[in-house]
Amino acid sequence: MSEKLTQWLTPLLGREPRDPARFERALTHGSHGADNYERLEFLGDRVLGLTLADWLYERFPAEPEGKLSRRFNSLVTGVVCAEVAREIGVPAHLRLGKQARDDGAASSDNVLGDVMEALIGALYLDAGFDVARDWVRSLWAGRIDEQGSAPKHPKSALQEWAAANNRRPPDYELVDRSGPGHAPRFKVRAVIGKLAEAEGEGSSKQEAETAAAEALLAKVSGK
Repeated sequence: MSEKLTQWLTPLLGREPRDPARFERALTHGSHGADNYERLEFLGDRVLGLTLADWLYERFPAEPEGKLSRRFNSLVTGVVCAEVAREIGVPAHLRLGKQARDDGAASSDNVLGDVMEALIGALYLDAGFDVARDWVRSLWAGRIDEQGSAPKHPKSALQEWAAANNRRPPDYELVDRSGPGHAPRFKVRAVIGKLAEAEGEGSSKQEAETAAAEALLAKVSGK
């Protein structure tokens, strides 16, 4: 592992990695080589999920499953993982092939979100669950504190608005898909009958639908 990577990781993790190669792998995109982050991402996703589920269960003892699920789902999205990755400086340490770098993979929510999960997986293997859990808690703490009441997903909120106002349920239509395979962009249109429509974009169809629902809800709520 390069000295630059060691100098970044050691204070970030609060310890020097036992097996530096794991963390290099966590930062390696498939365009750079076959020994990449995908398996570590699979593992880290589960460590992140268990950590946040356990934390929310402990933190909000009076909340029912539905509210805990809404909190959980808002905290484990690829967008949030990518935001955390940017906050800790991941883009500067990504190992990308030339084409992927030229295509903007270093700023892709998909790539950064996956790498963030891979780093969690690497730390879990390197130091065990307790250390990985504490690291996740330190990185996600501000987001838990900012939530206040359990957030409602924009698509659910739009569906409820339509029902409460005797409107037909919203429809979602894929308008466009662009970008390379590792950094796709989706555009979706949300429509409520002939009343109103709005578009949203995201790095996945689900994210684009969420953005479109949020935009349409803002539009119809003001009518």
